[in-house]
Amino acid sequence: MKIATLRRRNIQQISRAALGLTLLWSLLVLVGCKEDSPVSKPDIPAPFRDTLANVSALDLSFYPEVAYEGMRFRDSNAAAIDLLDFIKSQGVNTVRLRLWHSPTKRGSSLAQVDSLAQILKQKGLKVWLCLHYSDTWADPGHQETPIAWQGLDYSILKDSLRAYTAKVMQRISPDIVQIGNEINPGFLHPFGRISENATQFKELLALAIEEVRSQDSTCKVMLHYAGVNNATWFFNQMTDIDFDIMGLSYYPLWHGKDLLEIENSLISLAQDFPQDIIIAETAYPFTLGWNDWTNNVVGWDEHLILPDYPASAQGQKDFLMQIRQLVLHQEQLIGFAYWGAEMVAFRGDTASNGSSWENQALFDFDNKALPAWEAFRY
Repeated sequence: MKIATLRRRNIQQISRAALGLTLLWSLLVLVGCKEDSPVSKPDIPAPFRDTLANVSALDLSFYPEVAYEGMRFRDSNAAAIDLLDFIKSQGVNTVRLRLWHSPTKRGSSLAQVDSLAQILKQKGLKVWLCLHYSDTWADPGHQETPIAWQGLDYSILKDSLRAYTAKVMQRISPDIVQIGNEINPGFLHPFGRISENATQFKELLALAIEEVRSQDSTCKVMLHYAGVNNATWFFNQMTDIDFDIMGLSYYPLWHGKDLLEIENSLISLAQDFPQDIIIAETAYPFTLGWNDWTNNVVGWDEHLILPDYPASAQGQKDFLMQIRQLVLHQEQLIGFAYWGAEMVAFRGDTASNGSSWENQALFDFDNKALPAWEAFRY
């Protein structure tokens, strides 16, 4: 998703202890690569290598940048941790990574994503690759074609799409591939804009998926829609597309605060479509406070689900536990992913380009693990 800003607050700077020289060498290498009735699931899932059931995931696309800034994380007892080892110990089994075609700034390049993906695999974590097919954020408001592909004839664009998808698959070999990010209006605009040329949009989707299948027949293919309540319309247009998983973003601020309504929508999707469902993005604040000079996306009471889920450590945990329950009680809902768990205020207290997600991270302002991690322990 693309980070928006809502308002600017003044704060008192918070002192930090000096960072030691304990950042792992691997991190330096990483950045240098510049049914009708509910069905309960068992608490202990089958081995993840044999099934996609019970996906406990994080989007860690900012992790290389956080590591580059030298940030260290702590467990709930304030002991220093290696973040990737810690998330696995908490029950996370899958990591989602954003890939941009030719980013203009550090982050989300093929070299960087590939480097992190290999580290994750070595640690026994599955890789969920989010192909934005853009040089920057792709979301319902932005689906910009990579600069390298702009102005191409449509036939050449299709060849470029195939070649790029093949290269990425060969390089990273992910377990899940997401074709586009929050593709409500299509992707690769103007070529694949649904409102102007739905046929062309679907052809581009099909070509990318065909290339994924040709490279790895075991890789699961996801289509990602931002929202839940209106997802039926979108996926009704996709009935002739070959994909395995419906990915849905759910943030109360944008997609509704009635969790019963959200649950009913998910149940309806599961009844109407054969694909599995993953809540591909969600998050919730543990405070409405702030820890740097950057505006936070969620910063007002009206952004919350009150009174049940206040902006507190317990409120964040309760919200995520409820998301987990939605997953556990519907057979086709196979998991969820938390977005921005690592997005603490990592660029310094006074940076104007700090983290606007700091109060929705899964670490507090002392970088200590919050209680919400319990939701990942299926």
